[in-house]
Amino acid sequence: MNPNSILRKVMIKHKKGLHARVAAMIVQKAVELQKEHEVIFKVQKGTFKEVPLTSILLLISMRIKAGEEIEILTIGNDVIETKEASEKMGIYLESDFDYDQTSMNSIDNLLQDNILTAENIFNNIGNGLLVIDENNIVTLFNTEAERLFGITSDQIIGKNIKEVMPESELPEVARTKKPKIGYTQNRGKYTIVTNTTPLIVENETRGAVSILEDISKLVKISWQLKEIKELKEKYQLILESVQDGICVFDHKGKITYVNVAYCQIVGKNLKELMGKNIHDLSPEGDRVKVLKTGQPILGGISEKENGVTIVANINPLIVDGQIRGGISTIKDITQLQDLMEKLNQISAKADYLQEELIRTKRLGPAFDRIIGVSGKIYDSMAIAAKASLSNYTVLIRGESGTGKELIAEAIHYSSARDKEPFIRVNCGAIPPTLLESELFGHEKGAFTSAVKTKLGRFELAHKGTIFLDEIGELDKSMQVKLLRVVQNKEFQRVGGEKTIKVDVRIVAATNQNLEELLKTGDFREDLYYRLNVIPIWLPPLRERKEDIPVLVEYFAEKICKDLERDSIILEKEAMHALIQYDWPGNVRELENIMERTIILLDGDVIRLGHIPSYVVGNHQENMNKSVESLITEMDHELTYEEYEKIIIKKALKKHGSYNKAGKALGLTHNTVAAKARKFNIRFEDLID
Repeated sequence: MNPNSILRKVMIKHKKGLHARVAAMIVQKAVELQKEHEVIFKVQKGTFKEVPLTSILLLISMRIKAGEEIEILTIGNDVIETKEASEKMGIYLESDFDYDQTSMNSIDNLLQDNILTAENIFNNIGNGLLVIDENNIVTLFNTEAERLFGITSDQIIGKNIKEVMPESELPEVARTKKPKIGYTQNRGKYTIVTNTTPLIVENETRGAVSILEDISKLVKISWQLKEIKELKEKYQLILESVQDGICVFDHKGKITYVNVAYCQIVGKNLKELMGKNIHDLSPEGDRVKVLKTGQPILGGISEKENGVTIVANINPLIVDGQIRGGISTIKDITQLQDLMEKLNQISAKADYLQEELIRTKRLGPAFDRIIGVSGKIYDSMAIAAKASLSNYTVLIRGESGTGKELIAEAIHYSSARDKEPFIRVNCGAIPPTLLESELFGHEKGAFTSAVKTKLGRFELAHKGTIFLDEIGELDKSMQVKLLRVVQNKEFQRVGGEKTIKVDVRIVAATNQNLEELLKTGDFREDLYYRLNVIPIWLPPLRERKEDIPVLVEYFAEKICKDLERDSIILEKEAMHALIQYDWPGNVRELENIMERTIILLDGDVIRLGHIPSYVVGNHQENMNKSVESLITEMDHELTYEEYEKIIIKKALKKHGSYNKAGKALGLTHNTVAAKARKFNIRFEDLID
């Protein structure tokens, strides 16, 4: 439990318990006191642990009756403020909840907002919901369920489930109280996984609920991957079945055998080759070199008189240590070029689909990785959640380390495109000379190293989402090319003439002030307005410091799990130092400091001395000032060694170990131990 937290037991005396209107009054009061005293209220009862007291839906779902006891947890940074807030909240909860007409209107508005919020949640979540009561009457049938079953809520709500859906598992689950998990069914064009569980309140069955997940696209991707792998095998078989050209020559260079394929590849008939000498046909050729040296030449590429480019493997025939001739095996590269190009593209797509299939299976709720409790971060996530329901362009703004890529991923995986690719591009990390090829791809031969056609990121993102990070780093020429894609959803590969159409959702991000770049002419105004359709601002960590304790707890748990070590706790002063720091590197910097601190931590408590000195700031400065004031209180001049003894003694008394005292003073623990021995300072003498 947090050192500045108070757990108070409260008995609910209102005769109707915490019904909807009373719950709304409590939420209203909790919000008021949290703001006044800078605390957080949480409520506990039975299996409900640390539920936010400001959530009306969760509060109502706890079904708290008159005369029941609940526990109120008050968490704050200041002991006095925390205690005062806890007392006020306790007194209020044990009152009769009188209210006048004005407060009644405010409470009714709050209830109405929460009802609308709940309805919106049910109707906008990606899964279908079907709920029955204890009499098998359908009480909830959301929008996604309407789509999957092909019927409207008006046709089913209020009716007995056995009449409208006799095959439903809901009545059986409600009767037996046994959940049925992972049931797969096909309904028309949809493949659905259903999880059905009983609704049990206070050991009484109140009905059952089915959660329906449409996995049709996932199944489609699996089949598509299988088909692509089969196609790859077919092309591989074709390649292996292509007839090689074979030419055999003796130790004098006379050609003794050529097959039909060889004649066809080099464009000569059998009479023009058989019996001829390789020294006459190509006196400086690779066959002559192999015959002279006895060393094979593999993968030699040359162009024949008929314009055909071949790759040749030439091996010597050695018998009893003597060179008796050689064999040349050739392939017509021009014949295989198209097949190789198609195979490369198919392989790339198969690999990408495999990665996306794994990502789709393991992905959790889209916004779970964004940690925070502040209003600012929730506002940003709310806009992102709404943005995910459309296909419009999103521009995410925020300093480095604020989580722009996490928001972009959440938008994608909350959208209708969630089963399609999510492609990331850091525009600032790719040299301008390569960025066009990276975004739009290139044709074979477009430049010196373009030995094959390459798909660009926009093509890979077809039907999905492309995330353009550091968009402010684009030069003016690339901005023009990007504008065409944003406007018309089309582009041309580098070195190509064919116009390629794509269906892709664009999410861009930057930590730069684009408005200033507009003024200086470094960013195109038309591109700015095309990208800035739905702007999302991510606040820096210094503007949402109430999130720091939550982030610290999250990172500590994650890092300890990764290191397979016991959990740790933070000393109050250490947490206060983290909260007071400005965090120019934002969340990324906080995670880095937590990783370094925990890795180097010997015990299970992070103290102020473990925090880097540049973060501690005023704490360290105040400690140094206290040492200075101690010295200035002396009524006579001290020697250097006497000053040193006072400093070492005070540091050991404060921190309790050589290691921690050394960190505070900027010395090694060995140095501190040596000086303690020198001045005869013993730990037992330091105890008050």
